[in-house]
Amino acid sequence: MVNPVHLRTLLEVTRLGSFAAAAARLGYTASAVSQQMSALERDTGVRLFQRSARSVVPTDAAMVMARHAAKVLTDIEALMAAASKTQDTTSQELRLGIFPSLATYVLPRILRSPTWKGLGIDLRVSVAEPAQTIQGLRTGGDTDVALVYQVGQSGLAWPHTINRQWIGDDNFRVVLPSGWGFRTDAKVAADHLSDMPWIMHHPGTSDATVIERLFAGCNLHPRVVAYSDDFHASLEMAAAGLGAALVPELALLHRPAGVVVLDVPEIRLARNVFALLINDKKTARVQLFVDLLAETMGNLGQSVK
Repeated sequence: MVNPVHLRTLLEVTRLGSFAAAAARLGYTASAVSQQMSALERDTGVRLFQRSARSVVPTDAAMVMARHAAKVLTDIEALMAAASKTQDTTSQELRLGIFPSLATYVLPRILRSPTWKGLGIDLRVSVAEPAQTIQGLRTGGDTDVALVYQVGQSGLAWPHTINRQWIGDDNFRVVLPSGWGFRTDAKVAADHLSDMPWIMHHPGTSDATVIERLFAGCNLHPRVVAYSDDFHASLEMAAAGLGAALVPELALLHRPAGVVVLDVPEIRLARNVFALLINDKKTARVQLFVDLLAETMGNLGQSVK
């Protein structure tokens, strides 16, 4: 499915002629606009821009898509208005499974937004890790939409009848105690962090396996001083000087004093976040909710860069 937020950004890029101008108009960074356009190319399988070191030029396909996008967005606005008018008499129950980071940092912002009040959704929420949430999607389960993540090709599986929609990427970042003498955003080679004390995921989990392979490929051999799958606990222990940690950007929205975030070029890893939807529950209201989720997560991701 194409994200309407990306279509609106495409309209501004083609109208104004650059990512930077569109970013200024929409209140994003140029990097966020670039990421949205890359996601739109990935979702549609169509090349939308000719990119060079100094410019981006819309392709013919981009111009055609932009013309159709204008009508699509107008129809969505009409749908939102219609939903708002009927919200007092009708509502749709949505049973949502969501993992803790998204429930902590993204969902509350949606529930406070004016757009949410017009959707007419009666929300029922279950906060759990992805493997548990997916179980609720199966026949006779108690979940309509599951918000899950994968790290690399880690082993999540879901019924083939489920519709999957990409929401965004939650990039991992290396954090260190500030007392170790590194400045925040310093670019550091991975092997310079080898043999330092590290706080790692519990071994045996799919996430831990992916991270261990990545570290080994970077010639990074951590000296493990703690195991923790709780990112808040990992951050607090790092702030207290116990060790380095690899945490996702969403967790850094509540970054404690006493840690610095490094740029380690060899470590490029993300939690790929998806919405898994039961097809007969995928109404226009639910799709608008998922799109709002993707937009909110994208904006939060830019705020920690």
